[in-house]
Amino acid sequence: MFPPMDPVWIAVVGAGVVGLSTALCVSKLVPGCSITVISDKFSPDTTSDVAAGMLIPHVYADTPIAKQKQWFRETFDHLFAIANSAEAEDAGVHLVSGWQIFRSVPTEEVPFWADVVLGFRKMTEAELKKFPQHVFGHAFTTLKCENPTYLPWLEKRLKGSGVPILTRRIGDLWELHPSFDIVINCSGLGSRQLAGDSKLFPVRGQVLRVQAPWVKHFIRDGSGLTYIYPGIANVILGGTRQKGDWNLSPDAEISREIFSRCCALEPSLRGACDIREKVGLRPFRPGLRLQTELLAQDGRRLPVVHHYGHGSGGISVHWGTALEAARLVGECVRALRSPTPKSKL
Repeated sequence: MFPPMDPVWIAVVGAGVVGLSTALCVSKLVPGCSITVISDKFSPDTTSDVAAGMLIPHVYADTPIAKQKQWFRETFDHLFAIANSAEAEDAGVHLVSGWQIFRSVPTEEVPFWADVVLGFRKMTEAELKKFPQHVFGHAFTTLKCENPTYLPWLEKRLKGSGVPILTRRIGDLWELHPSFDIVINCSGLGSRQLAGDSKLFPVRGQVLRVQAPWVKHFIRDGSGLTYIYPGIANVILGGTRQKGDWNLSPDAEISREIFSRCCALEPSLRGACDIREKVGLRPFRPGLRLQTELLAQDGRRLPVVHHYGHGSGGISVHWGTALEAARLVGECVRALRSPTPKSKL
């Protein structure tokens, strides 16, 4: 049992978008704790830095749609408020309009997130003339997170709240005991080792960042495999989904193929210059893991809140799932302070 005034020491492992946003949510929502962020990688070297950062949800097969919609709405509302503030440029968050196009009419003509994004509608015949190979489409406005800007901005906010950020590689969560009372595991693919999670695997994504400032609208093929996402500093062209591939080196043949696919949708990209290749490994598992686990070893106990496995949908739901992780952390803190041990911990 903890005396009511003693802080509960919490370690957040991982400093991608999930780790940093979780640390911020816990610092705001869980009183009486002292948080430290620990990671071996920080921006610009995280998986999040490679991600395009578009708010278009990935569907998690084993999570109820109502829950996914809640996570997306909370994330959209949070980023929309930033986009509408004086902080927008520093945070790298902005609105972007465009089209999601289909070669055949999808079974779900209106996706679950249609009323969260802005101005969602079916594309007109006139708009579809731009894409002669496609027969159906959605037009809408959503948000884009420039992660190489957004992540340092989150770090700055954490430091401003007095949260220390340490560079350290963790090989075993028990290394954090007894210095910390609760661990939040946001290590992404690192959870294969840290949580012994064999269900987790990489899905390799290769993208191109190009200079094409005349491209103002996003274009996304309905499969999500080919996309053109204009940002503040460049346009991102994608992409790939290579399951089980750990290779972080760009593949020139794949780059040529991505460029060709994107030029088929937006021929003006033939004039793009300063083409840079990026590769990231998305942390995939059959379902996003957001749960508490009590580690026990030789009479020691360490509550761990796992928050990882977002795959390609992390940016779209990161704030919503971070709020949920913070609620789980709050339960752990209450259990530690409670005179009668809760069965959960």
